[in-house]
Amino acid sequence: MNFIADPINFVAEWLSSLFVKWGMLAEAADFILRALGAAIVPLGAMLFTIFLIWLERKLLGRIQDRIGPNRLGPWGLFQPFADMAKIFIKEYINPIGFSWVPFNLAPVLSVASVLMLWIVIPLMPTVFVTNLNVGLLYLVGVGTFGLVSELMAGWSSNNKYSLIGAFRAVAILVSYEVPMAMVLLIPVMFAGSFTLNEIVMAQDVWFIFLMPTAALIFFITSIAEMARSPFDLLEADSELVSGFNLEYSGLKFGMFYVADFLRAFSMSLIFATVFLGGWRGPFVEQYPILGIVYLLIKTSVFYFLGLLIRGSMPRLRIDHMLDINWKYLTPMALILVMLTAVVNKLIPADTTILRVAILFLMNVVVFLAADLMVSNKLKRVKREVIKTDMRKPAATSNEQPAASLDNGAVL
Repeated sequence: MNFIADPINFVAEWLSSLFVKWGMLAEAADFILRALGAAIVPLGAMLFTIFLIWLERKLLGRIQDRIGPNRLGPWGLFQPFADMAKIFIKEYINPIGFSWVPFNLAPVLSVASVLMLWIVIPLMPTVFVTNLNVGLLYLVGVGTFGLVSELMAGWSSNNKYSLIGAFRAVAILVSYEVPMAMVLLIPVMFAGSFTLNEIVMAQDVWFIFLMPTAALIFFITSIAEMARSPFDLLEADSELVSGFNLEYSGLKFGMFYVADFLRAFSMSLIFATVFLGGWRGPFVEQYPILGIVYLLIKTSVFYFLGLLIRGSMPRLRIDHMLDINWKYLTPMALILVMLTAVVNKLIPADTTILRVAILFLMNVVVFLAADLMVSNKLKRVKREVIKTDMRKPAATSNEQPAASLDNGAVL
């Protein structure tokens, strides 16, 4: 095996042969290598978070016409390390009346829920921690651990603001998991498997071209799962001070912070794997190491789009968020799943052009129908607002001004 073409497996085979020469059983050597892989992948993801924090700050600064980190080191590269040092030396402050076990377990579970996603994601044709035959179901199940950690943090803090943030987590994240799980059934139908590596191998045509509306639904629901703008009501500063993590300090708060940045990149990684062909690209068969390069490029595009939305869109109202999910995204996802099952059964996979054309046209029709429904509803709301304003009596000069409170608020 060529080191340049596939350095990871080259090193793995060299270590395996070395362990066997030392007298170790082949099964034991294989177990040790798998354990090393299971440790290196999460560790690499955690270290990669340092770069993500710096990158996101710089990009958001540019989007919002700010500078971003620019003092510590060239281009502010040392700023994340200064933040890490500050978080490590900060004092742990525990609120009165808190529940010790869930309060301290929640930050650990928050980070673990993100790192566990990386176990089943294929980084290149020959590199993955484990190739579960229910990999996609595993991703959906493990993703809910983050919700559990936020609920534990809010409930155990003995703080009403934190508890409201936890309630919002349940209302929002559980709701948006319904259309997300539905649209993830579509790649399974195309590939005939829940295994992520087989889903990647089945994408001779990227699934985003077959089902662009399904990919859009996954994109929107993944932003809601990450609890980022415009779906960041879990940590609405103007309403809940800080939300479910209000009572945390020091490294415990830092773990929530790390989980937030890493979850955003992990969801981008899942999107690239399921809808953009994953590690597939030119010359990957000859040089498998290129698979990681292609996967990172595709992931970066999705990640940048998420940052663009985060830095430019205002926060939605919670009833509007739930309306979008239950009145539009969930019905659209259900219709797409049913139509895809019919088309996938009637049209053979070898008729690629006809199949792609019909599926794409079907997605466009569903999207335009949903867009028409939204436009009609906005027009109705606008008419109702105009009628309400017309019914209001005109103000006269004899009316007394509204009484004011001492702090300037008007009754």
